[in-house]
Amino acid sequence: MVATTSMDRSARSARSTPDRRPTLGFWLRHSLIPSEGFALPALVALAFAVGVLARMHTEWVQASMVTLPLLLGGFLLRFTAQLFLLLASALVVVGDSLTSHPSRPAPGTILLVGTTALIVLIMSRERVRLGVRGTKGESMLFDLRERLQAQGKVPQLADGWHIEHALKSAGGQSFAGDFLIAAKSCPHGNCVDGSPADADYLQSDYLQLGLVDVSGKGLQAGTRALLLSGALGGLLGSVPAGEFLAAANRYLLRQDWDEGFATAVHLVINLKTGDYECYSAGHPPIAQLAAGSGKWSLQDTAGPALGILADVEYRPSYGKLAPGDGLMLYTDGLIELPGRDLSIGIDRLLGAAETLQTKGFDGGADRVVDAVARKTNDDRALVLLWRD
Repeated sequence: MVATTSMDRSARSARSTPDRRPTLGFWLRHSLIPSEGFALPALVALAFAVGVLARMHTEWVQASMVTLPLLLGGFLLRFTAQLFLLLASALVVVGDSLTSHPSRPAPGTILLVGTTALIVLIMSRERVRLGVRGTKGESMLFDLRERLQAQGKVPQLADGWHIEHALKSAGGQSFAGDFLIAAKSCPHGNCVDGSPADADYLQSDYLQLGLVDVSGKGLQAGTRALLLSGALGGLLGSVPAGEFLAAANRYLLRQDWDEGFATAVHLVINLKTGDYECYSAGHPPIAQLAAGSGKWSLQDTAGPALGILADVEYRPSYGKLAPGDGLMLYTDGLIELPGRDLSIGIDRLLGAAETLQTKGFDGGADRVVDAVARKTNDDRALVLLWRD
């Protein structure tokens, strides 16, 4: 009996262990970026090599090219190490001026090297303020972006169910205030024992989706979105569905941010029956496609945005997806038009979504986003869920 239990636990652990393939951030940190103990001597040697070649009066090397090791040092070295590199670069410029005719530094060289050194030192001080060394700040951003994207990875659905989502940030940046979280779990906490490694839990008939729009846009909202995605991703499936938005609201209130609000929609759907319940926190209404009529209708659910009011109770609306039906979740970046009512933007969105029946749902999320908000200075997110 003990042996059987150990085998079960090993199998569960194997199923729950994520695929840890090396990522771009991993290779940048461990393969392509040299350590500082090697980088400083190499860059100092490169600076003096520039000085030696410049004294030979070659056409390909000039003293101003000492800016190259300075720029590389800005990415690879700490602030104090950069001062040593700056001193070596200054010696190269002075040495070149002493051997030139006439014997004086060229104003253009001094201006170029001095400006480059100033920019590099300012960048380095920003890294010191963040408490990171060299390129660790960039690798940290790689990791954070990958974690944010991993939060929105949707588990494998049952046969006949499909989902697509498109997330596009303002200005094409890597970080946005819109994000998706997903989990397969019992919405009321009494379907299985709740162990994440349990096979029945991983094969739950219930899919929970959360689409969140943090106040702000682009990089301004990116840091808050990173924090919220981890917190809300942990709550999703860990608390009963009816308490998810209330728990998220309490968490947001504790942060005490200047722009501390967010809108969210929480969808819980039974993948066997197609029955669903939807909770909203100040979010635009979801849209449902009825295959029989070919029309989209709005499923509006009232509820205040997260992080504004305390002790809020969020009540659901109910619906059902029959075979051939679809659901569309979206953020306000797709429907907001300057100086126009939101209803006009919703009409444009539903009009673009009508093409899904003729062109098919595959690739439809990107097509709809490009059709209604291809060029806009706002974050945009759209999720399509449909049945065969």
